[in-house]
Amino acid sequence: MKSIAQDRSGIANDLSRKHEMNVMGLRLMDLSRDDICDLIWDAVDHNQRIRIINANAYMFNLAWTRPWLRRLFAEAEVTCFDGAGAQLAALALCRHLPRRTTPPEWMENIITGLVQRGGSMYWLGGHPDVIESAMHNLTQYHGIKIAGHHHGYFDPSEDSSENKAIIEHINSVSPDIIFLCMGMPRQEMWLHQNWQKLNVSVAITAGALVDHVAGRVHRPPRWVSNLGLEWFARLCTEPTRLWRRYIIGLPLFGVQILSELIAPRHWNKDKI
Repeated sequence: MKSIAQDRSGIANDLSRKHEMNVMGLRLMDLSRDDICDLIWDAVDHNQRIRIINANAYMFNLAWTRPWLRRLFAEAEVTCFDGAGAQLAALALCRHLPRRTTPPEWMENIITGLVQRGGSMYWLGGHPDVIESAMHNLTQYHGIKIAGHHHGYFDPSEDSSENKAIIEHINSVSPDIIFLCMGMPRQEMWLHQNWQKLNVSVAITAGALVDHVAGRVHRPPRWVSNLGLEWFARLCTEPTRLWRRYIIGLPLFGVQILSELIAPRHWNKDKI
């Protein structure tokens, strides 16, 4: 079993060289997709443990009133910018434009690396039909070893019998990487509560990645993301599910940035 106690010796020096900043209470790192893949392989190859979490505009809105989310970002080994909104916040408040990266961009690299190492992955989250399709695609087209998977329709309460059974199953198959695709902030809460119980090297909060792998959702062209309009493309394809996040959430996010510029909050440990 992988050690529950964290050994950061292999990644500490690497992380210390990365540009790190605090943006509205979230500790974030300016990392490229290659940086993230290198950190994943360092953890897998040296039996270490890391959590990879990311922030977009929606995450900032959630973290504004959720101290436990800010604590998770303070404690996680790898944090990154996912979305133009997060980049904009860093530029406005820290005078630095970080790189943007998101799991669908480096998923292929992870699959290739795991196949080469003979490693395995576990997937948690998504609709039952969607996750079954995603696992079928991964095994049929990539030959990756799936240690196990479970849909997201379960009671995630820390002490629920369902949750305990899922953790027991994950630990019994001992995957190298687990992808959490339960949506924000459910997946972050699950990771926050259960990380110390898990027998895995790498845990990644991946949101809708399972829908991408299943072929149910497709990313817009890269130029759309570069213009900061991926949110609009997603809103057009899933208006019923996402209208509140973007139509209400984005103006709220802008107000929060403006508020920080005018009267910065003291994001200290007392607030977390």
